Amino acid sequence: MAVIKLNDLRDNQGARHRPMIVGRGIGSGKGKTCGRGVKGQKARTGVSIGGFEGGQMPLSRRLPKRGFKTMFPRDYAELTVDRLQRALDDKRLNPAQPITEDVLRAAGVVGTSQDGVRLLGQGTLTAKLTLHVAGATAGALALVEKAGGTVTLLGPARKRHLKAKPDKADGAKEA
Repeated sequence: MAVIKLNDLRDNQGARHRPMIVGRGIGSGKGKTCGRGVKGQKARTGVSIGGFEGGQMPLSRRLPKRGFKTMFPRDYAELTVDRLQRALDDKRLNPAQPITEDVLRAAGVVGTSQDGVRLLGQGTLTAKLTLHVAGATAGALALVEKAGGTVTLLGPARKRHLKAKPDKADGAKEA
């Protein structure tokens, strides 16, 4: 076993990169302007131009705006009726037991999500099931009910796990 000495410790080969030395004469390759080109705003430090186009109306303001994007999108694990039927055929799910989000995840039918499982009506279903999911399309509900099953909609998981705020005491004044 080799003895390790502090004066023998070195970084791995290539772990340290020598920084470019600029402004040390024309012969160095990075002299005079130091690789910044010549003059002007961009040659100076601390410049952030962003979408500025020299006084012309920027492209981001010339194009029309339509619609909006919600700040709080729902994140569902999508489950089609067809994939549910395949899991039943492969004996990964027991149709006699209620099928919840945890059972679906344990069987490897759906992945993780913040808001739970949403059932989509794509495919056919032959088994009678009791499903407990966060959401379902109208077509999926119709397919499950046609097969003799029931679907319980729980709502998004993020809302289900929020704690209820305690009520204010009677007679407490609002500020």
